[in-house]
Amino acid sequence: MKPILKGKKVAILVADGFEQIELVEPKKALEEAGAETRIVSPANGTVQGWKHFDPADRFPVDIALDAARAEEFDALLLPGGVANPDELRTIARAVRFVREFFDADKPVAAICHGPWTLIDAGVMRGRTVTSWPSLKADLTNAGAKWVDREVVVDERLVTSRKPADIPAFNRRMLEQFSAVDLRHYSSSAAKGA
Repeated sequence: MKPILKGKKVAILVADGFEQIELVEPKKALEEAGAETRIVSPANGTVQGWKHFDPADRFPVDIALDAARAEEFDALLLPGGVANPDELRTIARAVRFVREFFDADKPVAAICHGPWTLIDAGVMRGRTVTSWPSLKADLTNAGAKWVDREVVVDERLVTSRKPADIPAFNRRMLEQFSAVDLRHYSSSAAKGA
């Protein structure tokens, strides 16, 4: 993979309870494409990943949420997991941080339950999105059109449904974060391997 994201900084916003594979695989794809990633979290020191309903690994927090500034990043990644976005959407600073990316027209990628935080950021009205199916009513009530597809791109927003969609999610995320058409690339980063 060419370093199409060289010089780009990507914030990965998570609280305890994120789905681990939805952080690890996109983060790997971003770094293989040359991006510098930073885990931003309200958690102190480390943040807890999950594998479905079981605790998994802990990851070091690079930047405390209160110290993070959207203007210092080029793009935002929102992994899913049930507890993670449910906590983030209750934290005013997290909601503002997310909204700042949209206000600045920076690309955002959200997978699985990740779009929950987007609802509270007030950025769903008029968008076509996908997510884990249980968010369909929430997203529809927030003014979005929900569709059941592995990946959806609406302007600068990329959404996907679940871990099985990560290869397609990564490909479209890298396209949006770099503004490069990746159909001619066949790298492990774009595939999410």
